[in-house]
Amino acid sequence: MKSISKTLKKGLILILVIFIIMNVIAGFHAYKFTHFDSTITVKTKDAKQLSTVEKIKTVLLGVNNPRPENKQIPHHHYESIRLKSNKEIECWLIKTENAKGSVILFHGYSGKKSAMLDKAEIFLNLGYNTLVVDFMGSGASEGNQTTIGYYEAEEVKTAYEYIYQGEKNIILFGTSMGAVAIMRAISDLKISPASIIIECPFGTMLKTVKARFSNMGIPSFPMAHLLVFWGGLQNNFNAFTHNPEDYAKNINCPTLLLYGQRDEKVSTEEINQIFLNLKGPKQIKIYPKAGHENYLNQYKDEWTADVSAFLSQVQPNVIDQRSVPLR
Repeated sequence: MKSISKTLKKGLILILVIFIIMNVIAGFHAYKFTHFDSTITVKTKDAKQLSTVEKIKTVLLGVNNPRPENKQIPHHHYESIRLKSNKEIECWLIKTENAKGSVILFHGYSGKKSAMLDKAEIFLNLGYNTLVVDFMGSGASEGNQTTIGYYEAEEVKTAYEYIYQGEKNIILFGTSMGAVAIMRAISDLKISPASIIIECPFGTMLKTVKARFSNMGIPSFPMAHLLVFWGGLQNNFNAFTHNPEDYAKNINCPTLLLYGQRDEKVSTEEINQIFLNLKGPKQIKIYPKAGHENYLNQYKDEWTADVSAFLSQVQPNVIDQRSVPLR
């Protein structure tokens, strides 16, 4: 009996040690995932480009995320604006003559406002003023923290309210994390834009973290769950409830949902569920050869035509609702 008791005790101690180690690793991952590092310049390569040794190192130590910095400025006359939100953020306001309205643009995870200038140019050519925003932790905005769209939603609201002072026809555009932040701002913070254009939002926080492990060929359970837990705890929110699939249920404004069929970070099922849950007039467009990337890389003309058609339809608050979810 003593032998069995000792074996059981050793087994329990081993399980406890493994559990502690897994939580330490998850906590380290979560911190690096939600905090940019201004002391480094090179980001960890895509999972498919990593060697076995590099993958093991990444699994143990996390992904290196340099703080995103703007590398260019607008070609047009612009005004730099600093807004007080949950953090102080910097935006570029670029105006056009006889504007039809204003488009506010929000970048994705590990992005910055200069990366949105190509799309801002298209909106300007379509006749809209544009406001491009650096989320907290990026570019010229405050801090080094990112919450993958959760607290960034407050910055969406701040930018929206700034433009709303003199403009009622406000369109919100966001890609990836920017799309998620827009969705939460509408759902939980109750802003009411005229319409939104969102690219490749993830379905749930847990699913997007699971995808990171899957792309590295590593089982996601239980590390994905631990990473989401620690990420939320470290940043003071419940990351398990940070779910655009649920936010979509409270979105009633006209929505154009854009997606790349080869996206390895956001699944077709997630996009289908978001589209299904959207309550207002909606359209969906899939770019067959695009992944989780800037769709202008391969589909600039088509993207421009899609966005232009959507905006022309929603201008008088009319939209074609015949679109169907992805199959």
